[in-house]
Amino acid sequence: MDDNPMEITPAEAVSYEEAILAAIVKENRFFENDRGLAEYIHDESINKKVYSLYPSVEIVDGELWGVMTAGLRDPLSGEVTAELLDFVTGQNSDGYGEGLEQRPIKTPDGEIYVSFWNHENYSLNFYRRFYDG
Repeated sequence: MDDNPMEITPAEAVSYEEAILAAIVKENRFFENDRGLAEYIHDESINKKVYSLYPSVEIVDGELWGVMTAGLRDPLSGEVTAELLDFVTGQNSDGYGEGLEQRPIKTPDGEIYVSFWNHENYSLNFYRRFYDG
């Protein structure tokens, strides 16, 4: 990384969404099966209910956010949801997120580095998305 890196805001990161998604797809090719990060869940109570877990990004209210999409076999209790969120936090700080953060993403404006983790301003939001069909 540059000796004087410049931090960009989530709103500024929107212009790099395509390049970041391409880097995530490239990173995801290392998963050994169709479960994504769920293949690394060792807690049986989570593993029984979470079939797949894939990192990505999406634009929310004009800002680019890191997201994890979970494919569920069964609804999650509050306790299992908390355990899954702990797992995701670990992946973002020390696992998947750390690996992604160390790889430059080339853009027309230069190289950028993406982090799914920030110890000073980190939050996890849990929401359900319902689809027709």
